[in-house]
Amino acid sequence: MEEEYFDFEKKVSIKETMSMEVDPAKVLLLLRGFLQIQQRRAEAYSKLKCGFSDYMASGGELAYKQLCSEITIEFNDCSKKVLEMESLFTSPDYCRVDLAQLLRAVQDQEKLKLQLTATIQVLKKAGRPSERLVSHENCKFTKPAEHECVHVQEITEASGTEEAEADAEYDNALKEAIRGVQDAVMAINEPTSFFISGDGSGRIAGDFSLRSLPQARLLPGA
Repeated sequence: MEEEYFDFEKKVSIKETMSMEVDPAKVLLLLRGFLQIQQRRAEAYSKLKCGFSDYMASGGELAYKQLCSEITIEFNDCSKKVLEMESLFTSPDYCRVDLAQLLRAVQDQEKLKLQLTATIQVLKKAGRPSERLVSHENCKFTKPAEHECVHVQEITEASGTEEAEADAEYDNALKEAIRGVQDAVMAINEPTSFFISGDGSGRIAGDFSLRSLPQARLLPGA
C-alpha cells in the first residue's frame, strides 16, 4: 500500500490535548465501542470462513446462501454504527475530526477487504479452469449406459497452451486477491494500534492494538 495513505501520524494528532469542554471519557468510550465493532467483524469473518469451508466440502448451497445473507446483515450493521461514530467525532460535542478520519480510513479498508474476500470465495468456488468438471447437460444419450459426449472434440482440440494460460490467469487473480486482503488487514490494524491513555488527557498513545483480535489472523483464508 502507498506509504502516504497510511501515514496516520500525519492524520491523527497523537499527543493532541482535547479542549476542556470535551470530556475525554466520552472519547474513550466511543473508541472502545469502535473496537467492539471490530470484534464483531472478526467473529463474522470467522463464521464466514468456516461456512465456506463446509460448503466446499459438502456442497450445501442453501446453508451457505443463508450464511452469506446473515453475514451481509451483520456487516451492514457494523458499518452503520461506525458511520454514526464518525459523525459524532466531527460534532461539537467531540471536536475530533482526526479520529473521524481514522475511522473513515478503517471503514474504507474494511469495505475493500470484504470485496476481496468475496472475490476469493468466488474464485475458489469456480476452481482452476483445468480442474473444472465437464457438464454433460447437452450430451446426446443413445442408451442408458452410453451417450455421445459433445465435449470430446472440444477437449481434444483445446490447446494445452491456452489451458495453461487460463490456469495462470486464475492463479494470479487468486494470489492478487489474497495479497489484497493481507494488505487491508495490515492497514486496518495500523490506525487502530493506539493505546487510549487513561490519564484523562484524551491523548492517544501507542499500544492499543487490534492484533489480539481474531480478525488480525484472518489474512487470506475466508
